[in-house]
Amino acid sequence: MEMEDDYLKNTQIGNQLQTNIFYKIGEISLVFLSAFIVIKVFEPLIQDNPIMKQGVIWSANILMLFIVWMGMKLRGESLQDFGLSFKMVSWKEGLKIFGLSLLVLALAIIGFIIGSIIMANITGIPESSDLSNYDYLKGNIGMFLLTLGGVFIVSSFGEEFIYRAFLINRISQLGLSARTGKIAAIVLSSIIFGLAHFEWGLVGIVQTGFMGLALGICYIKFKKRLWILILAHVYMDTILLLPLYLAAN
Repeated sequence: MEMEDDYLKNTQIGNQLQTNIFYKIGEISLVFLSAFIVIKVFEPLIQDNPIMKQGVIWSANILMLFIVWMGMKLRGESLQDFGLSFKMVSWKEGLKIFGLSLLVLALAIIGFIIGSIIMANITGIPESSDLSNYDYLKGNIGMFLLTLGGVFIVSSFGEEFIYRAFLINRISQLGLSARTGKIAAIVLSSIIFGLAHFEWGLVGIVQTGFMGLALGICYIKFKKRLWILILAHVYMDTILLLPLYLAAN
């Protein structure tokens, strides 16, 4: 496996991805363009079927993860370069990670609330995100558990890996100074994260954008320990979906 990584790293594409700014920008563009194409190709087929719509969005996210992973392989990078490790930790470290994940959850919720307040002042009314695509969860325990499992994998894990680990690291490598690069990476990743939630409406874009800003800051402040953010995202997704399931009652 190590020999394979060294071979991929020494390929022309791998070298260009490490040194050529146009290749770096092209990689970022490819990740999101591929998802956009998948969604647009299947959009006429899904029509108003919310379950199929979620399936297409999840498929697009999985494709993004694959492209990100290929870029890492071509560079000779490992998951640890993005702050993701699957090594066992001590119970003390586990408790610390859990505590920090709760702190990140609180900060992300604060960011979400700030976005809500800003939009309420702009629009003049306390609008809420459009979550009608999840109406199929109401009172349906089977779909709720299936959706929750898929969301944990594709959203909780996938979004943190793509929008925090991938975007922040790659934007930081575009030739800016260390400090400027980090600030630009956090801000741009949060904007892209908000835009990725376009199906939630304008309010949802702003809310998730500010939430992404809080998560991006935490990613850097906590030394890119991605599991902390993934766990916080798991809590957020559960908090989001549980009331939608209970709405029928």
